[in-house]
Amino acid sequence: MVEAENLWVASEIPSSSPAETKVLDFPIVDSTTGFQSLVPQTVSLPQLEKAPSEDKLGLTERVFSAAGAAFLSAVILNPLDVVKTRLQAQAAGVSYSHPLSYDIGRMAFFGPNMMFADLRCSPSCARAGVQGTVSICPPDCFQYKGTFDVFTKIIRQEGMGRLWRGTNAGLALAVPMVGIYLPFYDMFRNKLEELSRESAPATTMFVPLVAGALARSLACTVCYPIELARTRMQAFKEAKVGMKPPGVFKTLVGVVSEVRTANNLENSLHNYRVLWRGLGAQLARDVPFSAICWATLEPMRRRLLGIVGNDTNALGILGANFSAGFVAGSIAAATTCPFDVAKTRRQIEKDPCRAMRMTTRQTLVEVWRDGGMRGLFTGMGPRVARAGPSVGIVVSFYEVVKYVLHRQYASS
Repeated sequence: MVEAENLWVASEIPSSSPAETKVLDFPIVDSTTGFQSLVPQTVSLPQLEKAPSEDKLGLTERVFSAAGAAFLSAVILNPLDVVKTRLQAQAAGVSYSHPLSYDIGRMAFFGPNMMFADLRCSPSCARAGVQGTVSICPPDCFQYKGTFDVFTKIIRQEGMGRLWRGTNAGLALAVPMVGIYLPFYDMFRNKLEELSRESAPATTMFVPLVAGALARSLACTVCYPIELARTRMQAFKEAKVGMKPPGVFKTLVGVVSEVRTANNLENSLHNYRVLWRGLGAQLARDVPFSAICWATLEPMRRRLLGIVGNDTNALGILGANFSAGFVAGSIAAATTCPFDVAKTRRQIEKDPCRAMRMTTRQTLVEVWRDGGMRGLFTGMGPRVARAGPSVGIVVSFYEVVKYVLHRQYASS
């Protein structure tokens, strides 16, 4: 495998791009004749300009690169995240029937004016029947049967915009998450590779795995409450038709209020621990995801960049990083799907007492008991379809921006 040197990371470690070279004429003195001649020799640019440009490329530029990548990925791929969450929530017992399907619900909402209410799944549905004076659809109109079915039913019943439900939470999550994750991954990897080369060269191959796990754990813990809000925003339909659904802050306030009500309105710091419920399942999903992803991505993109050789430009870096990220993200997403199912189930639990008692192991056993292997991999299709492009977009955008910034610093 051809090892490539990453010119725009502030270290001297092999990473994600081939070394750039320049041909210079060096004076050579012939030992027999005593004459001096100019002989062309290839010199790598890092030897000429690495120190000043790498010193300038600091944490701010890395965070800017990562946050831009996260923003792009969150907006484009949010619909697949909504679909995955709906499938997993349905498997956990969340009902997606019309919120006013039952007599009590209709009476509470319409009161004495419940005559001739239209409770079809959508105005164009021809399968609705009449129950008393109410037009209502059969239950299977509200049941999700697969990825494409979720897409079509959300668009028909709730509108196209609902596929981007939770995008604000996704952006509020993705920008700090990746803004912490990728820069700290870079720094952890640089330090660990330096230590491994000096102390234990045989362990160098495990550095991406350890660095990815450490960076992901840090990012997940800091940003977890926003992740909790996003999952709940995507999982539940609104009970009141026509009302604006709650945002991130109101969703989190509602989670804390449920615990306060269960604890007889006690207002203590202990209640806010609920905002990190399911963190264990999230770490059990994301740490292996990160470790598998980087352990797969690093050698793959180095090989791709090695094939391209010294003619690599921004387009070559984009292609190599996107391809490697797509494959690595897809493999990691498929492998860690059971922990994603457990995370969703813990986050959408509405009984606060049960939610605080649940553990990741108990949740996985419960999923296995209810649905077997198929239950553990519920939503794997949209999860893989989202994770592959997402990792490809984030990593390639991040590396290209770093490359451009490095070139600007190197030329100044």
